Parts: sequence; structure tokens; C-alpha cells
Amino acid sequence: MRARDTDWDGVRLHVVTGKGGTGKTTVAAALALALASGGRRVLLVEVEGRQGIAQVFDLPPLPYEERKIAVAPGGGDVHALAIDPEEAMLDYLEMFYGMRRAGKALTKMGVVDFATTIAPGFRDVLVTGKTTEAVRRKGKDGRRIYDAVVLDAPPTGRVARFLNVTSEVAGLARVGPIKNHADLVNGVVSSPETAVHFVTLLEEMPVQETLDGLDELREAGLPPGGIFTNMVRESLLPASVLDAAAKGRFDPAELALGLKAAGLAEGGADAAAVADALAEEIAEHAHRTRLERRERRSLDTSGRPRYELPLLSDGVDLAGLYELAESIHAQGAA
Repeated sequence: MRARDTDWDGVRLHVVTGKGGTGKTTVAAALALALASGGRRVLLVEVEGRQGIAQVFDLPPLPYEERKIAVAPGGGDVHALAIDPEEAMLDYLEMFYGMRRAGKALTKMGVVDFATTIAPGFRDVLVTGKTTEAVRRKGKDGRRIYDAVVLDAPPTGRVARFLNVTSEVAGLARVGPIKNHADLVNGVVSSPETAVHFVTLLEEMPVQETLDGLDELREAGLPPGGIFTNMVRESLLPASVLDAAAKGRFDPAELALGLKAAGLAEGGADAAAVADALAEEIAEHAHRTRLERRERRSLDTSGRPRYELPLLSDGVDLAGLYELAESIHAQGAA
């Protein structure tokens, strides 16, 4: 289902996930720009320690603090935060126990690494907690600091467990500050204020991972969002030509005659050789187009809004990022 003007107005936390290699971080960054357009304030968060946001925006590595990194079309601001689990732990200790100084000593001793090793879910609770705190945060005027938060989340195979903090924390604590903290996080993550978006390509494996990921979200009671199909290539040939080529009914001899008539090839063997090479390219293009149609149909079975982002021939530089943001905005995803 191609989407137009989908209503995400009530969503404040946009979680973006996808199989590796699909351009997840790029789409998250473009979505943040699109959401900020028109004068809004958006926070873009990453949690995997790869400094992907800095790379996409061509910036030096980001510190563990919220800072403005871009101006969106229409004057909105995009801020970014690269979450460090150890710093998030220190914030947590200060917030609930008033012991940040002791926490720094524990960090030096490696206690944070020890804690997150024996209880891996605790690291996810820390970073999701920092993100949802930004969603809830209000200024002195009582209004939310950020109009929206975009979370560049772990890949599809991990995202349901990453977000399902209630089950993750169950083995850590049943009462007390950790439990209360997890309940606050879950209150945001599982609410209508959150949408988990998937990034995919029109290829079999990422499409199947997307469909599997949506099933896992539903089983976990987490709110699915839209599907962003990235790097879409528009066909430059008529459907009739592609269908004929896919069915083996495309005649290279006719192509050779056309090339000669247009003065694009010499006669005889030269024209035939060029025509054969072009016919092979057309057949390959037709085959890929048919496969992409099949994957679109598979994605449509999900029932989720679907958005298509173009393949940028010059790669994703800063200008390309703004181009993707415009495409997202034009399709009603922001």
C-alpha cells in the first residue's frame, strides 16, 4: 500500500530499524530533517556507537550531549545525540541514587561492563531510557522540548527485544528504581506516541526480514509504523518492452535496425554486436523489474503504509540527504 498523507501527527518517537546495508541511518537522518521542516525541533538519536549520524552529516564524531547539527527546510532544527551506555549509566545513577561521582569510580573499575555483560538487557534499558526521557522532557513553559525524536535503532533482528524493556528488566528487578524506570520507558515505547518504521530494499532477504520484524513487533505488543523502501530505481523503458524482454520475445535484430537508423552504430556486424549487448542489458533490467514488482506485492501484504525513496546516482551527500527529506515530506510521512 503506497502511502500518501499518513497521519503521524500524534507520534513523538519514530524508531527506525532495518537490515544492515539498507541505509537505515541515512533514512533516519532524512526523516529527522523532514519532521523538522517548517520550524519544528527534532532530536536524532543513535545507540550503536558507530557515529553514523556524524558520517551522514559530514561532521566530526559527536560527543555524549545534545547539539544542533542541521537546519531543516523552512527553518526547523535537527539536534543529535550519540548515546554512550556508560554515560547513560552515570545519568541513571545520579537521577535515581544521587551518586554520579561514585558511578564514575565504578566505571573506571569496569563495573558497568560487568553489569551489562551479566544482564545484557540492562544496556538496552539504559539507552532506550535516555531516548524516552528526551521524548517526555518539558521546558519551563510546560511544552515538550522536542516536537519529535527519531531513534536510529539496532537492526531488524534485534529491534523487538531492544524495545521490549518490560521483559528485559524482569530478571533484573521486580520493584524499586530500575523497575520504575523500565515502566516509564515502556509507557512511551508501547504507546500511540511511538511508531517503529522499517527500512528495506526491493530484494528478497531485506523484505522478508521486514515482514518477520513486523510480526515480532505485533507479538511483543509494540506499535508498527511505515515501511521505507530505499534506493528505488525508476524504470526508463516502457512496460511493453520490459514484459517482452522478460518473456524472451525481444528481438535484437529489430534493435540493430533501430540503432542503424538513428546513426548510433555502423552496419553489419558492428550493429549486431551492439544490439546483442543492449538486448542483454534490457533482459537483465526486465528481470530485476519483475523481481521488484514481486517484492512490492510482498510488502503490500503487511498492510503498513509504504514510502519509496529514490536511488541517488551521486551517492548520499548532504544535498542528497535533503533530497530524501523532501521525498519523505512529499509522500506524507512527515
